[in-house]
Amino acid sequence: MKFTLSWLKDHLDTTASVDEIAETLTDLGLEIEEVINPADRLGVFTLAKVKHAEQHPDADRLRVCTVETDEGDKQIVCGAPNAREGITVVLAKPGDYVPGIDVTLSIGKIRGVESHGMMASERELELSDEHDGIIELPSGEVGQKFVDWLAQNDPSKVDPVFDIAITPNRPDALGVRGVARDLAARGLGTLKPAPEANVKGTFKSPINVTIDGDTQGDDGCYIFQGRLIKGVKNGPSPAWLQKRLKAIGLRPISALVDVTNFFTYDQNRPLHVFDADKVQGDLRIHKTTGGEQLLALDEKTYTFEPGMVVISDDRAVESVAGIMGGEESGCTEDTVNVFLEAAVWEPIQIARTGRALKINSDARYRNERGIDPAFNPLAIELATQMILDLCGGEASEVVTAGEVPDTSRAYKLDTDRCSSLVGMDIPAETQRASLEALGFVMEGDMAHVPSWRPDVLGEADLVEEVARIASLTKLVGKPMSRASTGVPKPVLTPMQVRENTGRRTAAALGYNECVTYSFIDAASAALFAGGEDATKLDNPISSEMSHMRPDLLPGLFQAAARNQARGFMDLALFEVGAIWHGGEPEEQRLAISGILVGATGPKDVHGAARGFDIYDAKADSEAILAAMGAPAKVQILRGAEGWWHPGRHGKICLGPKKVLGVFGELHPKVLAEMDVKGPAVAFTLYPEEIPMPRKSNATRPALTISDLQPVERDFAFVVDADVEALTLVNAAAGADKALIEDVRVFDQFTGGKLGEAGQKSIAITVRMQPTDATLTEKEIEAVAAKIVEKVGKATGGTLRG
Repeated sequence: MKFTLSWLKDHLDTTASVDEIAETLTDLGLEIEEVINPADRLGVFTLAKVKHAEQHPDADRLRVCTVETDEGDKQIVCGAPNAREGITVVLAKPGDYVPGIDVTLSIGKIRGVESHGMMASERELELSDEHDGIIELPSGEVGQKFVDWLAQNDPSKVDPVFDIAITPNRPDALGVRGVARDLAARGLGTLKPAPEANVKGTFKSPINVTIDGDTQGDDGCYIFQGRLIKGVKNGPSPAWLQKRLKAIGLRPISALVDVTNFFTYDQNRPLHVFDADKVQGDLRIHKTTGGEQLLALDEKTYTFEPGMVVISDDRAVESVAGIMGGEESGCTEDTVNVFLEAAVWEPIQIARTGRALKINSDARYRNERGIDPAFNPLAIELATQMILDLCGGEASEVVTAGEVPDTSRAYKLDTDRCSSLVGMDIPAETQRASLEALGFVMEGDMAHVPSWRPDVLGEADLVEEVARIASLTKLVGKPMSRASTGVPKPVLTPMQVRENTGRRTAAALGYNECVTYSFIDAASAALFAGGEDATKLDNPISSEMSHMRPDLLPGLFQAAARNQARGFMDLALFEVGAIWHGGEPEEQRLAISGILVGATGPKDVHGAARGFDIYDAKADSEAILAAMGAPAKVQILRGAEGWWHPGRHGKICLGPKKVLGVFGELHPKVLAEMDVKGPAVAFTLYPEEIPMPRKSNATRPALTISDLQPVERDFAFVVDADVEALTLVNAAAGADKALIEDVRVFDQFTGGKLGEAGQKSIAITVRMQPTDATLTEKEIEAVAAKIVEKVGKATGGTLRG
């Protein structure tokens, strides 16, 4: 949104400087993107007078001038044809930067004659494209600042241009008057009375307007008003209007078109003019059936989809409603009779049509954000008056289809909420005055919202407006008060503490943390028992992010594959996050997953590096579980999901149904599908499955250390070849849970006669730790007998002879 300072002063009586206005606009939420102030580049130039001019001795087109300056007489060589005695000129001295030629002047010689500066043309000062001669001023004193002279005699040449960024919720600020209203509410000036007009029609309009039933109101068009103005003389608009439009980057076209552009920026009111002699019959606002075409004012032909709102005459489509007019009915210099349009359109329909047709126009930009519907009747009167003033003619009565939508609403202003919502203590009277300055009507505690503020939709919005006008820079930071005295309660929940502990432990073990998307493709999800409709997204970002992830491992292995493709073969990655096995809230759980790919270290001459194996994953998963508070004694079982290697994995359990995690190798088919080059092992842990401690205090239990000598005994059992070592270990440990501290396998033999008989030998060490008294030989033998009995019952094994 661009406007000039003089344009702003048409609506705002202010003496504020350019810098004050720019700073205030940003503080009000209308952020300044750029301020173009011509005075900044012209500030060094002064006025001078040519006292004498004579022909250069060695050049026919050069003249040597004696110029009177504020620093005395200077000799300047000039090639301008109008350089002559007695004229007042604009002087650039040595050391001055001349923007039009991008040169910093210095004293030099031109054809052997020394020159102390230059007399500037308009193009050299970037005032215009005129460069046939130097600037001649009709008045001015020697030494006077050129910018001061321009401010007094030609202010448009030094009129600053403001460019502000408008957020979508502030359509009222897309007009200069809306910006002026905000500045006046802040106290940076006084808002001038709104312009008024009432043009009485002298005849009935020969062009009538109708709105189809399926296009009225929220379906397309709320109100359409128009009138015929006959006998106009369309030509160039006056200089003041052309300068105003050029200053903001618009190209003046003709008086009729320039009037509509003026109101677009002045009042945020898009208008349109039809050449009435090119309109056949009446105008009709309706929805397209599809396939209709229009050659628009941008000289492009558009084909309409079904349901787009357009304006047609009895022959064909004449305009894309609220977006762009048609070339055929556009106004030219030959236009004598013009039909002026002012309408209020449904914003979403405008946005949808503009996006589909890929038309970006000022009208679309404003109509899709919302214009002031109550201003419509006055807009057509003001525009009519300006056309009559600039082009002459005679206006008809206004024809109207539809009605102005009712936007009236009111909300209670609770002056105490400003402190609780914003943290600013603003007096109640100041709050009321701020809203009234913005156009709100106060009736007791009820604030009636003006029609040009569609963004105000509740009591909190009133508080926001009050705080915005008061300036949020006055907001003082204050520490939050404690809810209770004494030591504050922990901020993090026990599960959040456990999650952070798991994350820090995995990082300490040498893993690099990954943060992947929660969405994966259907094929990858299917590899991990996912990809069903319950976890499918209705509106995915892409086809590669169509489902919620059933496990963290797909994302980690995809990251590993990308790293391997770039030459990084040895990886240790982990992630902490949510996984989903359904579409309901309760079908989500927290997981910690890690993968180890490649070798434990780089190759060396001693062959110390080895590939990762299942025991690396087991050790790391047990370390992370221990840090998160999992019990020390757990069971390792088989039977995990199908993406794990069927014989090289383990479930960490507290029972058959209480699974704390899974570790092991991935199934070769899964690795192949994920394009990961092995070996690769992984683990997935479930922090929420770890039982919470019975005591919630931070006090540690008493340390119990036995001062009695432990006893270790070795046993070798012969069992069938298909008996798992874990079954034997669990049986041995259950022989005396109070006395037996640890059971571990230290040997397994499967060859010889045992192999031929389908058997194997498993050797274990049992560690017994007494607490009351040193164990006697008899007690040790009794425990050994129980171990043999328990193992025999559980596995059918016998002691090896």
